[in-house]
Amino acid sequence: MTGVAVTVACLVLTGCSENRDGDSLARDIAATEAALLDDDLGYRNRVREAEYIAATEISKKVAGSGSTIRREPLGWSGRTAGSEQATIDVRFVVTVAEQPGVSFGDLGNSAGRATRCYRYLLELSRYTSHHEIDCPAIATPAVPTTSPIPRLPDDGRDRLAAALRAATPDTLAGTVRAAFPEKHITVDTVTHEGALVAAVGVPAERDCILLVRTPSGAIKSPGYDRIWLEPGEMGCKTGLYVSPPR
Repeated sequence: MTGVAVTVACLVLTGCSENRDGDSLARDIAATEAALLDDDLGYRNRVREAEYIAATEISKKVAGSGSTIRREPLGWSGRTAGSEQATIDVRFVVTVAEQPGVSFGDLGNSAGRATRCYRYLLELSRYTSHHEIDCPAIATPAVPTTSPIPRLPDDGRDRLAAALRAATPDTLAGTVRAAFPEKHITVDTVTHEGALVAAVGVPAERDCILLVRTPSGAIKSPGYDRIWLEPGEMGCKTGLYVSPPR
């Protein structure tokens, strides 16, 4: 039989394809997915509990071509705050379906399955890192839950405007604090050239409302560069209006 005839027979009968071991392929897919999750978790610029991150940023199922990929948070501890570190362990369960080669040189694969586990380390103002760990014997892992993130109230601007209208220079600080009694909200006030100035915010979330009651009684919202709310900058202070950074 000539070489051409062999090639034709090969294409007709088998497609001249080879099968890759499905378990090996599943292991490689799990490693790739672990690296993709590392990219997704990325740079951490907010204070968050590890459980919150596990509940909100780790999708449970990922679509794959010819495969099913399941992500399972197994455990978590710590938080991304200051020099603290959040740790999240994730199990990747990958199932691949049999894929026969369909053309000349096409590499098909047998059915397969793999389970691999990775630990993710997250710190404030740093990129996420990860490494493989032995999978613990946890048949049904606990489901992470979330707690509300501290934020300014939806009616915060109206609250602050009302407080400024009711305040005098002597009562300014107390009136604004009474309007925002929540412990996670910072309050900064000052009287400047006859104007009442107040800034209320949640520093960790870069949330800030800055309002001014002018000597004529008008309520104004002065603009400022939001970069000044970042860690190490002025933050949510009346200085954003009185003495803005240059």
